[in-house]
Amino acid sequence: MRNVILGWSTLWVVIMLNGCGTMWSSEPDASFVEPMVERRDTLTATGYAVIDVQPSDSAAQRRLLAIRAAKLDAYRGLTEQVYGQYLDSTTTVADMVVRSDSFRARVEGVVYGANLVQIEPRGNDTYEVTMSLDKSIVNDLRVLYLERAVLASSS
Repeated sequence: MRNVILGWSTLWVVIMLNGCGTMWSSEPDASFVEPMVERRDTLTATGYAVIDVQPSDSAAQRRLLAIRAAKLDAYRGLTEQVYGQYLDSTTTVADMVVRSDSFRARVEGVVYGANLVQIEPRGNDTYEVTMSLDKSIVNDLRVLYLERAVLASSS
């Protein structure tokens, strides 16, 4: 009977310790980042830019610059969806009253393979640009990001 109890106890300890093992891989795995990106076939982002604030004397040049600025704004939106944003926040409280509350947002990343969906004038003074990014490219971008993070941390 004692051998049976010892055998079952040993088996139980082995089973419990087996779940505690950690497997390390040298290859970056982007699967843990997947919940951060919505589960759609494509990501889309829309950017906006005002025509009149563009720095040119020519009306045609201002329209082209507004389209370019709106496209860059859409790229920023795609980058936020793929990588997220860095947020820096500061709040000052004195005498139990908020004296100042400020934050900064920053996004950083590489986006390639985005498709231009549409360029649309909105009203008389604004352009709207919509861009999309295929899910397979999003996964490639995440793997690239993780590889860079691993290289940076090992340096």
